Amino acid sequence: MQKIAVDMDGVLADVYSQFIKMHHQEFGESISLESVYGKTEGEAFVHCRKYIGTESFFRDAPIIDGCRNVLEQLNQEYEVYLVSAAMEFPWSLSQKFEWIKQHFPFIGWQQIVFCGSKQIIAADIMIDDHFKNLDHFTGRTILFTQPHNILREAGRHQRVNTWYEIEKILL
Repeated sequence: MQKIAVDMDGVLADVYSQFIKMHHQEFGESISLESVYGKTEGEAFVHCRKYIGTESFFRDAPIIDGCRNVLEQLNQEYEVYLVSAAMEFPWSLSQKFEWIKQHFPFIGWQQIVFCGSKQIIAADIMIDDHFKNLDHFTGRTILFTQPHNILREAGRHQRVNTWYEIEKILL
């Protein structure tokens, strides 16, 4: 059975809507996704690190449309692992674990990998929104479109815009 490594933030969890919501709460200013195309999260949101540091940023992130159903189907056909470079923000570990339990009760604790660098991950397929994770991966790579990567050519990675596209490709 093939193994799939699935990123959390930006692939399952809609962190951009969190940034936009928190930016609006702090500054009273609305930001569109289009206005941050091609910018890193830190460039797009001046208080990005502050928002990430709140006790509910990861816990309250909305789920990306379609991912629950497709991930559940993938979990029946593949060995699925949710992989997050969570050690960059160690306070997020419990938030992310609780978020996964809430939204993906069919994912067991053995299928959750919190790490520092994803270069150690060995699977057949990786789904991620960051080139830094996909570029070093030796298996099949699927780039999930997010504002920070939308203006960049996908290169050897297969770009997808929705979980419905992932469903068509892998199921």
